[in-house]
Amino acid sequence: MNESQSAQGRYPYTPYPRGWFRVAFSDEISPGEVKPIHYFGEELVLFRTEAGQARVFDAFCPHLGAHLGHGGTVVGESLRCPFHHWEFNGEGKCESIPYAERIPPKAKVPCWPIIERNGIVMVYFDPAKKAPDFEIPEVPEFGGEGWTTPEIAHWEVRAGWLDMNENCVDQAHFKYIHGTLSIPPTEAETQGSVHRTVSQFRMRIPGGEGDAQLVTLDYGPGFQVVRITGLIDTVLVNTATAIDAERTDVKFAYSVKVDGETRKAHLAEAVIKDLRQQFEHDIPIWENKTYWSKPVLCTGDGPISNYRNWYSQFV
Repeated sequence: MNESQSAQGRYPYTPYPRGWFRVAFSDEISPGEVKPIHYFGEELVLFRTEAGQARVFDAFCPHLGAHLGHGGTVVGESLRCPFHHWEFNGEGKCESIPYAERIPPKAKVPCWPIIERNGIVMVYFDPAKKAPDFEIPEVPEFGGEGWTTPEIAHWEVRAGWLDMNENCVDQAHFKYIHGTLSIPPTEAETQGSVHRTVSQFRMRIPGGEGDAQLVTLDYGPGFQVVRITGLIDTVLVNTATAIDAERTDVKFAYSVKVDGETRKAHLAEAVIKDLRQQFEHDIPIWENKTYWSKPVLCTGDGPISNYRNWYSQFV
């Protein structure tokens, strides 16, 4: 058995690291709407109260096990079970049983820590059930003056989060997978839950060659902000959430600063198309590779060890 094969399956590290993860974009769940979702190998339910508060619960009613995401309804700020109409408030505590005088003390549904920021609904996952110990920042470009409305791209990838996230420090692959004119010098630094990578690119552009800088900020394993400058200012937010031990739900949100200029708007379309294609170049590699805990590295690979040391705090 090679070292990539373990009791956890394809990867020797946990498929479910600690951190903030997207479960929906804000416009995917309306007030009064209820949706079954499946992440971290678990059945969950996402709903938005009539006042507009997004909530995520474990899926199954503690009474007789009905799935709250299939037929459950929002009643004010509570979620009603479709089976016997038990109602659970925003913290998951049962507050109403229509046929009972007394509510059992254990009538509760586990409620997930949640934030809604940058137009994204995110939950905090920790296998030890500890409270969040870091924050997700605002991305000022989203909704900022001169910036395009974020364009969303979606993939389901048969790969682990680390294989995909590690790309930001794998400087050699930019030339051999994505076709940059040189291997971009890449520097990395860490500060607590944040990992920062800076890469300098030389690439082909219409009419010749051009330089660009790529700054990647990872806020834990589930929220990554990439800013590209030099050709046209671009920001992309990468949110990757584990579905199960092998599959990851990936969504990118792209925004480009066009300042209302038609020429820049056309360039923005080309930039987003190219960035989407770059991600898709990597997918066949990720879906078919193995993972070495102790890879044979060489000069020029980039700060891969730095990244792995940083991510170890989340597993």
